[in-house]
Amino acid sequence: MEKLILEKLFRQHYSESPDSIEPLKGDGSERRIYRLRNPQRSAIGVVGDNRSENEAFIAFSHHFRKHGLPTPEIYITDLERGAYLEEDLGYDTLFEWMTRVRQTEGFSQQIIELYHQVLAWLPHFQITAGQSLDYSYCYQHASFAWDSMRWDLRYFRHRFLDVFYQFPIDRTALEKEMDRLVYHLLEEKADFFLYRDFQSRNVMVRDGKPFFIDYQSGRRGALQYDVASLLFDAKANIPQEVRERLLDDYLNSVNEIIAVDRQRFLHYFYSFVAIRMMQAFGAYGYLAAVKGKRNFLASVPYAIANLEILVQKPSIINELPVLCDIFISLIKDQKLRELKTEV
Repeated sequence: MEKLILEKLFRQHYSESPDSIEPLKGDGSERRIYRLRNPQRSAIGVVGDNRSENEAFIAFSHHFRKHGLPTPEIYITDLERGAYLEEDLGYDTLFEWMTRVRQTEGFSQQIIELYHQVLAWLPHFQITAGQSLDYSYCYQHASFAWDSMRWDLRYFRHRFLDVFYQFPIDRTALEKEMDRLVYHLLEEKADFFLYRDFQSRNVMVRDGKPFFIDYQSGRRGALQYDVASLLFDAKANIPQEVRERLLDDYLNSVNEIIAVDRQRFLHYFYSFVAIRMMQAFGAYGYLAAVKGKRNFLASVPYAIANLEILVQKPSIINELPVLCDIFISLIKDQKLRELKTEV
């Protein structure tokens, strides 16, 4: 039935029929994604059961393209059936493209340059387009504030620690520390568009240039979160010295649009890294244990390696002894560091 709906949309838009409708891997998404094509045309078809999610993606896409941002064109929609066709941005995510390059060149200047392009675009999503975005389309939370942050921290505790952590936890003390972390993060200005899942699998590479997808979970938030998401994307495994250079490049790009206090930005940056990493750990546990997508467990050792860097950086985590002890125990857990997809 889904293929018939998408085939009809293809015919309506192009006055031609597709020769093939190929299902594509959707990673952690619940949406079903297809490539429809014939010798003259190619388009991506999406079917999703959550109408609000579909509406957010479509509205945000139109808005971003109006601002000249490299996002897919939406060709035709059928929201009653949860389907739409969008521009085909090719076969390579940034992660897949980078993985091939690293096999022969390591983390080369070519990769760094593409990350530089990605981070040069990010402030235009956050600030330029974010100023006039219609946030009423945000379908999960309107902003990355108390409820959203506490949801992420509970996700980490229930979906990862309860499954993988081997030691007793003073849960009352942990809850108090998580509250303190959230209060700390809420001190930072949060009047920007927060992409929410700004990572290497949500950037496509076509003709050597980045294009951006999967921003439908966006909301208002602080600038630091999306940069933390990209630079501490676990399996991307960016060398720390490169991260620091890219972070500096990003701040230069922001300063071309608005003045930013670098010292203040960095004061909060690694605290946002911490909450993003905890959200990611929760996602790995949920997708593997509940959804049966065991391939996400392969990200855990990389994420733990990132924890080693985090605990050495100045952030509020160093003032939260229970949470800091949990991080150190995870770092020392050899089973987790050797975790494979088949576990």
